Amino acid sequence: MKLWTVAPLDKNEARKIQNQYELPGIIAMLLQIRNINTPDEIRDFLFNESEIAPPLEIKDMDKACARVKAAIENGEFICVYGDYDADGVTSTALLYSYLEAVGARVMYYIPSREAEGYGMNMHAVDLLHQKGVQLIVTVDNGIAAIEEIAYAKTLGIDTVVTDHHMPLGKLPDACAVVDLHRADCPSRFKQLSGVGVAFKLIMALEGEYCDADSLLDNYSDLLSIGTIGDIVELKGENRVFVKRGLQSLMNTDRAGIHALLENAGQLGKELTAGNVSFTLVPRVNAVGRLGFSGKSVELLLTEDMDEAREIASGMGSDNAERQQIERNIIADIDKMVTLNPSLVMDKVLVLDGEGWHHGVVGIVAARIKEIYGKPTIIISREGEFARASGRSIEGFALCDAIAACADVLIHFGGHPMAAGLSLRSENIEIFRKRINEYADSVEHMPFDLLKIDCKLKPEAISLDLVTELSALQPYGAGNPTPVFGFYQMTLVNIIPVSNNKHLRLVFSRKNATLAGMLFFTSTEEFPYEKGTVLDLAATLDINEYNGQRSVSVVIKDIKAHTDDALEILESGRLFESFCRGARLSREQRQSITPGRNDFALLYRFLRDRGGWSAPLYTLCGKLDYRLSYGKIRVAAEALNELGLITIREGLKTCRITLNAAAGKVDLMSAGILKKLREGTP
Repeated sequence: MKLWTVAPLDKNEARKIQNQYELPGIIAMLLQIRNINTPDEIRDFLFNESEIAPPLEIKDMDKACARVKAAIENGEFICVYGDYDADGVTSTALLYSYLEAVGARVMYYIPSREAEGYGMNMHAVDLLHQKGVQLIVTVDNGIAAIEEIAYAKTLGIDTVVTDHHMPLGKLPDACAVVDLHRADCPSRFKQLSGVGVAFKLIMALEGEYCDADSLLDNYSDLLSIGTIGDIVELKGENRVFVKRGLQSLMNTDRAGIHALLENAGQLGKELTAGNVSFTLVPRVNAVGRLGFSGKSVELLLTEDMDEAREIASGMGSDNAERQQIERNIIADIDKMVTLNPSLVMDKVLVLDGEGWHHGVVGIVAARIKEIYGKPTIIISREGEFARASGRSIEGFALCDAIAACADVLIHFGGHPMAAGLSLRSENIEIFRKRINEYADSVEHMPFDLLKIDCKLKPEAISLDLVTELSALQPYGAGNPTPVFGFYQMTLVNIIPVSNNKHLRLVFSRKNATLAGMLFFTSTEEFPYEKGTVLDLAATLDINEYNGQRSVSVVIKDIKAHTDDALEILESGRLFESFCRGARLSREQRQSITPGRNDFALLYRFLRDRGGWSAPLYTLCGKLDYRLSYGKIRVAAEALNELGLITIREGLKTCRITLNAAAGKVDLMSAGILKKLREGTP
């Protein structure tokens, strides 16, 4: 369950924006809600198609430009040193193709994720030295390669760093260090991806008469894939890159991108940032995750359509393999949690398995984080050593939490919402304990939020409204797809779709009807009945079929209108704290300790229903909120302990079945109740 929040709206300010810019009311409201209020911000957000800040405002860009130009003029052998993800791959293809076009002697190098890991490494430097490389230009990496760049210098190899990651203190001893996050960098826009920084280098190399518009015509397709793939904020220059790039992708003359679109089933379709994020980016990333990153660069550079189709087909297969690996790991975790529910009681979830593919654990961490609404770290054990990737919730800086455990880690790094680390397998339990001790020290551990932009009445939905919303595209980080709240909707029909994989739900409110899709939920997993009054959080889009256009409503979350989410979440957290061994106050224990009447109420309900098959928090409303969520959890645990019911709770399913009672049972004899009464963990 997530905590829903509705963004504050200043109606007067929204009205001013609407009148001043002659905008539709919904657009003016959303601009105000997203704090895009000043004339410059509004013009840049809605109307900027090509304006890019001068590249030389970035610290050391002049030095980088001078060193690369000298290498081109002197015929030095240059290596573009990239990374294996979508941002690194597109950065490499962009800079390599430009340098080749202006006559440079140039090669590229992408490290193997499996064998070499992220960034520069000594083995790669030796290899490039053997090939005669005289200048390394990093893209999407390099800011942390202090030792590797120093080593390259001893071999007579200069380095120019272009990166967008946070410096870790000391800067590398390179000819130039182009990184927007340098403390002394005066550049105005700091949110560029690696490919965005590489594009700025190309602008600088073009010199005083650089035609940014023409460069965007040539490279915005690569810019958009890398920018979307790196999940940087789609504001400012990133918004320009993606706006232009989406048009370029739909009209591409690049053989590799044509083949990639064809393989992904997107050729000839209207592309959005979402399409690219869910179809093209995963294919590019999958190759790197499974260890063959160079293939992605080859695809983006080839001019041979047959070769492009062959590589794209392989990337599609790699993506399917990655998806299967991901499903296998999630299935493993589902079994683990079903057998041992305490694994997901912690404030920070740390789950580990032997041989889980470390290129996929970050995606799995994101999936588990979504299910439980908690920061999640997934660890792949590989014998003596282990590697991990984590994802967080807003308000809990995962990088800080991991840094607090530095003494039991080998390597670590990241940012507030995502991080990676490595450690000895024998230290996993210590790490799990330590990071949760850090979470305990946080004064207000946040709940996972679902942010609703504004409330809508169902009768307000129309094709015109959804068409107006397109002015806010492209959507992505920093500018998410608007989520609308529809409140007090009465459920009137439940229609299974695609062999009961998904549901089409029909609602009414007063005289208006609304139909929406709830994906990846079956009728058995759906806890609400016809006639229930519900709240929906949904996105709106236009569906085109057989030449007909209609509004598509996609339900992101659903809850009983009468649910008090904060109360349910806080009560559930108390239950989990007790299960972890935390000492609760007498008042806290009483709030989750059920009495005999509470047991009777819950048991009668389960008996009358023949069990239950839905998340346990949904029982709060079914029992008319006469029991707190914590009491329901404790009562269910006690009944399970005494053999009256069996609970099987996995990642997506929770099933309670009733067992035949063998004689009279003393409910108060359950161990969990004795501990609560005694106040002992």
